[in-house]
Amino acid sequence: MQAVASPWLYLVLFGVTILDGFFPPVPSETVLVAAAAVAASTGGGDLLLLGMVAALGAAIGDNIAFLIGRRMGTTRFAWMRRPRIVTVFASAQRALENRSAVLILGARYVPVGRVAVNMSAGALGFAWRRFLPLSLIGGLSWSVFSLAIGLLAGSWVKGQPLLSAALGIAIALLVGLVIDRIAAARRRRVIAPQLAG
Repeated sequence: MQAVASPWLYLVLFGVTILDGFFPPVPSETVLVAAAAVAASTGGGDLLLLGMVAALGAAIGDNIAFLIGRRMGTTRFAWMRRPRIVTVFASAQRALENRSAVLILGARYVPVGRVAVNMSAGALGFAWRRFLPLSLIGGLSWSVFSLAIGLLAGSWVKGQPLLSAALGIAIALLVGLVIDRIAAARRRRVIAPQLAG
C-alpha cells in the first residue's frame, strides 16, 4: 500500500513501460495492473496519473523500438534470425503494407508482437509522422485497458490489496494468453496458404 502512495511508483512504472516497448521480458502490464488493483482496493493512489505515466512510457518505448528498427534493421542480432522471430517479422512486414494502423494499434497488446511490428515499421521506412500518433493512441488505449483490469480486480476484492493485485495480474495474464493465441492462429492462417502456394 505504501508503494502505491509513493512517488517512486510512477518513476518505476515509467521506466518499466519504456523498457517493455523494446525489451519484452520486462512486465509493464503486471506493474500497472497490480498498482491499479491495489489503488482500487485501498482507495489510494492517483489512477489518472498512473494511466498517463504508463501511456507516455509505452509510447516512448514503442518509438524506441521503431528507431532501433530504423537504425539496425531486423536481422542484425542472432536472436532476430531465429525462425520464429523471422516469421513474426515477415508477417509484420507484409501486414504493414496493407493495414498499418490496425497492426500498430493491435500489436501494443502483444509483448513480442509490439516489438516486432514497431521494429519492422522502422526498418521498412514507415513514416515516423504516421507512426508517432499511432503509438500515442496505442499507448493510451493499452494503459486504459490495463487500468480497467486492475480496477476490476481491486473492486472485487476490497480491502485486500495483495489479493486484488494477484487477481489483477492473473486476469491480465489470462487476457494476454488469449490475445497471444488469437494472434498465433491468425499468423498460421496467413502463412499456411503461402507455404502451400
